[in-house]
Amino acid sequence: MESQLTIDALETGVIHVRACRAPEIRPMQRAAVHTYSVLAFHLGGRVRVEHRGELELTAGQVHLVPAGDAHRWLTASKADLRGVAFCRSCLPQDRFQELLAPLDRVRRGAFPVVELPTSRQPHVLGLLEELERELSRSSGVLPVVAESLLGLLLAEIVRAAPRDAALPAAPSIVAEALAVIEARCLGPLTLGEVARAVRRSPAYITTAVKRSTGRSVVAWILEGRLAEARRRLRDTDELVEIIAERVGYADASQFSRLFRRRHGVAPAAWRARERALPRPG
Repeated sequence: MESQLTIDALETGVIHVRACRAPEIRPMQRAAVHTYSVLAFHLGGRVRVEHRGELELTAGQVHLVPAGDAHRWLTASKADLRGVAFCRSCLPQDRFQELLAPLDRVRRGAFPVVELPTSRQPHVLGLLEELERELSRSSGVLPVVAESLLGLLLAEIVRAAPRDAALPAAPSIVAEALAVIEARCLGPLTLGEVARAVRRSPAYITTAVKRSTGRSVVAWILEGRLAEARRRLRDTDELVEIIAERVGYADASQFSRLFRRRHGVAPAAWRARERALPRPG
């Protein structure tokens, strides 16, 4: 059952939806830490989750999990939910920055659950179903449509989220580092620059991020870059050399080596394979 509760990676695209119905589960033995953000819309039943303490989630609530936050399911009773996962750094920042504010607040220590008004819940369910249909179309995903539907879902969370909840005086160093990486990973970003941005030494920030998330700073930077590279390979006809530059690599051969090491094939071969795969729908 544990594999049903997580989306291992956004290997294609920027947004993914997974339905989960769990009459009962055994507790996850280890906390999950994702490289993508997750919105878990609870449609029915009850779920107990460990995420900065124990939470009990019921219908009409949304559990917000920023990338890098450790969490795990403890128990479930007739749970019915839709999980929406997305690569934050791949989204247009000018359009999504304000819509992502609730996730930013959770990363800084805010309560990670938002209660949707009863009157808005049917509308949210309709948006979720439409997003799921869009992502499964056999003719291929229209990125602007999927992003727009995600934006509408995020807008519902923004409107429902409390704005006056107290936050810690300052976010944790790990939260600061992950925010810097999400904002800047598609440019020429290094471990040293992340460390300077959060006013710590490279050794300190490396240890802190690795201990908290299980991944190094360099691995987080790479994951953000490869997610955007996969999006561009699938959704555009840009040359590999251009994509390499757009995700922070002046040397296209270095980008290709890193991509092959992660995915087992060169970028051009990955693009051809992905476009040849039939989509359900």
